[in-house]
Amino acid sequence: MISMSRLAGASLLALALGFALPALAEAPQKPATAAERMAEAEAKRPKIESFTLANGLAVVVLPDHRAPIVTQMVWYKAGAADEVAGTSGIAHFLEHLMFKGTKNHKAGEFSAAVSEIGGEENAFTTSDYTAYYQQVPASALEEMMQFESDRMENLILSDEAVLPERDVILEERRMRVENDPAAKLGEAMDAALYQNSHYGIPVIGWRHEMEKLSREDAIAWYDRYYTPNNATLIVAGDVTAEEVRRLAEKTFGQVKRRAEPGDRAARRATEPEPNAARSVTLRDPRVTQPSMQRNYLVPSDVTAAPGEAEALDVLADILGGGTTSRLYRSLVVEQGLSAGAGAFYQSGRLKEAEFGVYGSPRGEADLPKVEAAIDSELAKLLKDGITPDELERAKNHVRKGVIYERDNQAALGRRYGAALSIGRTIADVDSYPDRIEKVTVEAVNAAARKYLDRKRSVTGYLLPEGPAPETRS
Repeated sequence: MISMSRLAGASLLALALGFALPALAEAPQKPATAAERMAEAEAKRPKIESFTLANGLAVVVLPDHRAPIVTQMVWYKAGAADEVAGTSGIAHFLEHLMFKGTKNHKAGEFSAAVSEIGGEENAFTTSDYTAYYQQVPASALEEMMQFESDRMENLILSDEAVLPERDVILEERRMRVENDPAAKLGEAMDAALYQNSHYGIPVIGWRHEMEKLSREDAIAWYDRYYTPNNATLIVAGDVTAEEVRRLAEKTFGQVKRRAEPGDRAARRATEPEPNAARSVTLRDPRVTQPSMQRNYLVPSDVTAAPGEAEALDVLADILGGGTTSRLYRSLVVEQGLSAGAGAFYQSGRLKEAEFGVYGSPRGEADLPKVEAAIDSELAKLLKDGITPDELERAKNHVRKGVIYERDNQAALGRRYGAALSIGRTIADVDSYPDRIEKVTVEAVNAAARKYLDRKRSVTGYLLPEGPAPETRS
């Protein structure tokens, strides 16, 4: 460190000798890391606020003042995996029935109001939750809250409404599953992978059980789960927490608790440790492109040990997260065996989750060659592990995905809503980039060696009709 007095003396001496003192060079600044840049961007984001109404409804406000638009989402902690045996599909069925009339509004009135102001609406059901959302001008938020809170407690379910809608979901199953060989194979793989868990039951339901779903089944589901203390209201967009609180208390706050759903995680069946590799083959004359997929039973973001879920996220990206991934580079680019190859980790579950790899042949290659190439890449990874460069590229890729997601109101709301619906917290969502940053080479290698074990897997083959190809055991 140079003192000011010494610097002044040096300057006087330089002037006395007739030459200028060169400027002191500033210490070079170390470029900010991706994680640091993301943290800086996070600091500029409007603060997320949350509160709980007296009736138990959790409310989360995600301010975004870039445009006068707002997205309202209501998430119920009830999905297909919560269904009672024999009533598969009831969670999805009630999603449809929620668009019927209430004591205060006739069927179609809510949707018409959204359409008239140029808004968008939708709903979706998964194994763990059911959600409804509208994206509208910010000035329409109170109206949307009035409609949504009304159907939380005043839904009218008559046979005249229920029975025709049952035909609608049966037709939906026919179109989306029975007419789609890949969807049929997916159902068979899930049923084989989950031997005890209700995750093996399709969200849309089994046809023979859907045909028997009744008005009484729908009412029982509605009364048990569609209570404010089992729901989360997400409001993202051009709003303030104070405004949302005022409107939420005026609308949703008037809805009475109807049930105490209790600890559904404790009610869920737990999957035993798998001890045998399984395979499923589906042949269909409509298949023009054969493919294979292998799904491994792994822990979810909720059930994993600290750091494991993040390591599996990074592993999925290294193995199959785009054109620079190991599987794509090897099978598609270098060997020319495959039209596509990749990997995924389905982490957002209350209980067990899946890690999958997949590929389909190209040109003269056949499915056994593709599978052998995938197995070769997996064996290489399990033997030699990943490299530090691969780890950093994957971290950057995963982080960028989070950044881009935050540029979309609906995507951001969905991220928080899904997490809160399976027992995670706002802090868990916000700390995800930091947890990814802490993932090490050793952690990824350990997760791969622990979970990419064939006995934990089901391999599915989608084939056209004809002689069975040789498959690998």
